[in-house]
Amino acid sequence: MGGVFEDLVAEASAVSVDGWDFSWLDDRATEARPSWGYQRLLGERLTQVSTALDLETGGGEVLDGCPSLPPVSAATESWAPNIAKASARLRPRGVLVVATAGIPFADDVFDLVSSRHPVTTRWTEIARVLRPGGAYFSQQVGPASVFELVEFFLGPQPEEARSSRHPDRAVAAASAAELEVVDLRSESLRTEFFDIGAVVYFLRKVIWMVPGFTVEQHRDKLRELHELIERDGPFVAHTARFLIEARKP
Repeated sequence: MGGVFEDLVAEASAVSVDGWDFSWLDDRATEARPSWGYQRLLGERLTQVSTALDLETGGGEVLDGCPSLPPVSAATESWAPNIAKASARLRPRGVLVVATAGIPFADDVFDLVSSRHPVTTRWTEIARVLRPGGAYFSQQVGPASVFELVEFFLGPQPEEARSSRHPDRAVAAASAAELEVVDLRSESLRTEFFDIGAVVYFLRKVIWMVPGFTVEQHRDKLRELHELIERDGPFVAHTARFLIEARKP
C-alpha cells in the first residue's frame, strides 16, 4: 500500500495545475454539475450585448467555450501562469486580457460583467463599470463547499468560515452597491474522490481550500485518507454553488 500511495502522490505532485481545466481528474474524481448550465447561459447573454468583461477568467476556458463574443470584450486575471494561458486562448478571439486583480476600467463601460467562481466579488467596482441597464452574471462557490475534505485536513471550522460564502451575503452586498438581484439559485452537488492523487491535485489547484497545502506538511493526513479510500471507497464531499444575476438600474 505504501508504494501505491507514494506513486499516486508523486504523480499528482508533478502534473501542472496551471489554468482552470480539470480534465486530469477524469476517471479519478467526479463532481455533479449545477442544473442551470452556467456556460450556456453566459453564452446566450454574450450574444445580446456589445461590451463585456470577464473577471478572474483563469485560463480563459469558460469564456472561450462561448460560441460568440461581443465586439468589445475584456478579461482580467492576476495569476501569472493563467495570464499566459488566457492570453494565448482569448486574444485570437479579440479579447483584451489585462493582468490585474482589480477592475481598472472607466465608469459605465460594460453591458455585462461576468465571473465564474471568483475569489472576491468587488460589488462596488462592478457596479461602477456597468452601464445603466447592464448586469453582473456569476456562478459562485457557496457556503461550506467541499468542507468534508477541508475539515478532514484542518479539523472543524468556525461558523464564520462555514457561512462566509452564503448567497444571502452576496444579495446584501449587491444591494449595498445599488444593484438589483434578478436571479438567485443554489444547489448542493455530490463530489467524489477515487484516489489520493485526485485529492492532491485538487488541493494544489484550488489553493484556498486548505491554505498553504503541501504534500510534505500534510503527508500524515494524506496517508490516512489514502487508507480510508482504499478501505471504504471514494471519499464523498458536497460542492456548494450558487448563480446570481444583478442588474444596474
